[in-house]
Amino acid sequence: MSIWHITGGSPLRGQIRVQGSKNAVLPVIAASLLCGAETELLNCPNLSDVDAAMDILRYLGCTAARCGDALCIDTTAPARCDIPRELMHRMRSSVIFLGPLLARFGEAEVSLPGGCELGPRPIDLHLHALRLLGAEIEEGEDSIVCRASHLRGAEISLALPSVGATENIMMAAVRAEGETVIQNAAREPEIEDLQTFLRKLGYGVSGAGSSTIRISGGCGCADHVPEGGPLERDCIAHRVIPDRIVAGTLLCAAAITGGEVTLCNAVPAHIASVMAKLRESGCSIRAEGDVIRIAAHARPREIKLIETLPYPGFPTDMQAQFFALCTVADGTSMIVENVFENRFKHGAELLRMGASF
Repeated sequence: MSIWHITGGSPLRGQIRVQGSKNAVLPVIAASLLCGAETELLNCPNLSDVDAAMDILRYLGCTAARCGDALCIDTTAPARCDIPRELMHRMRSSVIFLGPLLARFGEAEVSLPGGCELGPRPIDLHLHALRLLGAEIEEGEDSIVCRASHLRGAEISLALPSVGATENIMMAAVRAEGETVIQNAAREPEIEDLQTFLRKLGYGVSGAGSSTIRISGGCGCADHVPEGGPLERDCIAHRVIPDRIVAGTLLCAAAITGGEVTLCNAVPAHIASVMAKLRESGCSIRAEGDVIRIAAHARPREIKLIETLPYPGFPTDMQAQFFALCTVADGTSMIVENVFENRFKHGAELLRMGASF
């Protein structure tokens, strides 16, 4: 268990580069299985979830290595299509390997994913969508086996704009026969980044960033690769987008401590809702290109209402940080969590530190 000793009372000041997005790099790592080629992923964060995803690739028979912030991956000859329980449980989002494994091999066997405890995270949407694409699925007590000798495009309307389900459908559908249309798709920037990568592999995907995504599939066969696709190139390079949650967290930390911080390698449009709430709290924020500057010289003001919603609404991953900000703000703020039912667990710890809510 790691122990952090924090000495408070000092404003945060300085400049920092925002790391690559964890939630963007993980599906791209999984999507590398589709191409059967070498890929180089740049701007990759050094995190345990990324290490777990790389270990999954190695278990499958691929090669994967890190050099600084770059990942070098070769998925030319994976040897298996199953992922054991111990690897699946190392990260919550491990289920994103289901779609690409099914598309590449026509078969996939995985355990139920593990991860943090934020309430129910059912994968029913993933499985229902894969069935619509033609997969036969056997669900065990702790395992899922998917088989599909021939995937076919389908009209898929998601009951919820699930990020993971949208990603799995996109990755499976690129090798399905005909067109697949996803309605009520997740609109997060990470979905757009996955679309960019899939296009580099030669697949036809459009609409990411909107609620409707269209995927032009191939012949439906597991070994299909598009003409002019990755096998005709030496290496596919892709730069992962900056992490919007890290950027928002750093801005929030500056606001809490009354500091001045400059963020480089940021995408202001990805955290527009976060910056709007920080301005409401009294912070001065300027954005120019990929640089964001925040100055917080006074005690934060109350924020009337923070309500978490799917993108482009206020992100649930920023709720805890703003909860902490509101504990030092003048007046009374209100926070409504609509995404995860157990995401107020930090409240009890803030009470121990003297917060009032």
